[in-house]
Amino acid sequence: MRIAELSTRYPPGPGGVERHVGEIARRLSAQGHAVAVLTTDLYREFPWQRLPRAVPRRELIDGVEVVRLRAVSLPGELHYPFVLGLARTLERFRPDIVHVHTYGTHQATVARRFFRRTGTPYVLTAHFHPPWSIEGGRLRHALRNYYDRRLAAPVLADARRLIVQTQAEERLIREYPFHLPPIATIPPGYAPLPAPLPGDRPFSRSLGLDGPFLLFVGRLASNKGLIPLLDAFQTLSQREPASHLVLIGEDGGMRASLEARIVTLGLSGRVHLTGFLSDEARLASAFSEARLFVLPSDYEAFGLVLLEALAQGTPVIASSVGGIPEFIEDGKAGRLVEPRNASALRAAILDLWNDEGTRVQMGEYGRREVVPRYSWDRVVDRLVDVFELALRP
Repeated sequence: MRIAELSTRYPPGPGGVERHVGEIARRLSAQGHAVAVLTTDLYREFPWQRLPRAVPRRELIDGVEVVRLRAVSLPGELHYPFVLGLARTLERFRPDIVHVHTYGTHQATVARRFFRRTGTPYVLTAHFHPPWSIEGGRLRHALRNYYDRRLAAPVLADARRLIVQTQAEERLIREYPFHLPPIATIPPGYAPLPAPLPGDRPFSRSLGLDGPFLLFVGRLASNKGLIPLLDAFQTLSQREPASHLVLIGEDGGMRASLEARIVTLGLSGRVHLTGFLSDEARLASAFSEARLFVLPSDYEAFGLVLLEALAQGTPVIASSVGGIPEFIEDGKAGRLVEPRNASALRAAILDLWNDEGTRVQMGEYGRREVVPRYSWDRVVDRLVDVFELALRP
């Protein structure tokens, strides 16, 4: 098959969707399919930042043709990336099928227009986030609601298949009065990180940490529950003066607010913002050395980073939202708490912080029982089945 993968961003741009597209694209190519990833020149959207000029705008990576087209956007809260020249690039590639990523994006609209003009079917992997969980103020939420109610219906109706990652994601989409195509539920896979760095606590020593730490990995964004996390950590730091909190991830618009909150709470020197870590061995060290991993998001379609923590034997505390409860059972590999509830988060952290036996038991259960269920090779095999069904008249 000739497969066009459409995504707003692609590695080295960081993010869960970006990694998702990268993992399936190279595996599809390894199976013998001709794969082109048509994406933008963006490194990130919040704040708006393009990839360095040194990154080629067209290159072959692991057998995958990657084409990075220029992105433009409306200003401020009207933010909406448009991919310039996407339709022409699709016409040149002449795919048998188009696989478009992320509900509500410009590339989804282009995929539908391309289908209307050429008859080339498209499959949509939603990566769906409900309106209340997206970044931005009242205007941005109003625009998203308008899109959901008035513009999304034809894009979904013409898709040959809709792919969701969890049953929770499917339930959210079914709340809208859309005519939906057949739905396939395909959870993402887990790509093992390299072995942690050798030596005694190399990650901790690199930051000068003099005690155990609580870890978060993800974008520093408004929907990640980071302010309640700081509030919860303040109590821990008072009871355990040697404790630290480490936040790893790109700034998604929250760094300045977090830094101000850290000062207000008197946590300077106890909270460490590292930015994005490109060294995956160092990231694996962070997961393995952390006493607990915390993901207090307002919403997560899946929460792949939880598998990365569990793979290193580190127990997790996460919000009971989105797809997380479908693979994290409360009390087995970690604890689930209400989102935006600093008190519940604080209680879960304090319960596990000094309970080494329970932490070891939870971490081992996650590594042994949860992580092996999720394989990118299995994802791609199921994806090919969906493509073949979509190509039938």
